[in-house]
Amino acid sequence: MSGARTSTLATLRGSIARLEQGAAHDLNKVSLGHTAADEVLQGGLALAAVHEVFAEGHQGATASGFIAGLAGRVSPRRPLIWVRQDFSEIETGALSMSGLCELGLDPRLLVTVRAQDTDAALRTAADALACDALGAVVLEVWGEARQLDLVASRKLTLAAQASGVTALLLRMAAEPRPSTAETRWIVRAAHSPPGSPWSAWGTPVFDAQLVRNRHGPVGRWIMEWKCDECLFSEPAAYSQPVAATPARRPHPAAAQGAFRRSA
Repeated sequence: MSGARTSTLATLRGSIARLEQGAAHDLNKVSLGHTAADEVLQGGLALAAVHEVFAEGHQGATASGFIAGLAGRVSPRRPLIWVRQDFSEIETGALSMSGLCELGLDPRLLVTVRAQDTDAALRTAADALACDALGAVVLEVWGEARQLDLVASRKLTLAAQASGVTALLLRMAAEPRPSTAETRWIVRAAHSPPGSPWSAWGTPVFDAQLVRNRHGPVGRWIMEWKCDECLFSEPAAYSQPVAATPARRPHPAAAQGAFRRSA
């Protein structure tokens, strides 16, 4: 009897594995624009799925910018709902509509919702995912929220699959836990190339590490966000300025001798 059960379990596991492998090719995807990342993701970010973005250390603003870029790729012309826990606003500040506009998002298509706690944020996100008129739902949760467990992740995944709306989870001050997310990213800030003379800063550049990919390998890339084109790309190479040697600089030996005489 035990041999028959073992054989049945092996058959079921094989069937599930084949279904999951097939699902990787059946998913609708949107290209991120970054060639290497799109290749690893087998065409881009999967739609109607759950994706997680974790901020490392004090990188909340960086992770917010990265997930805004993902939302811009997933939902360029459809409404976006951003659900935030009240504590997130206390820790990282309010979302700037002008800042999101500079990143390429249309503030007219963005609705922000402030939730009192994690439970309220989860309920709001689940209700929003049931609306197929949306393009994406961002759920921002602060800290090690025990409510956001494997069961809650599975419910969000099923809701996203049923409606076709993509769920983007932004996790601040939290460690990754088991989930049903298609991808999981850890994001850090990277150096921006010098901007144009009339610009106060360079383009946003992210050190993005893909640590979970349900249907393929993982990787780590430097990804530059093109605000005008609303896509990620490989950063353009630029020459680093080198400081010129000061004119009439005294030789170190001469300077040291002068110091000794004065002593």
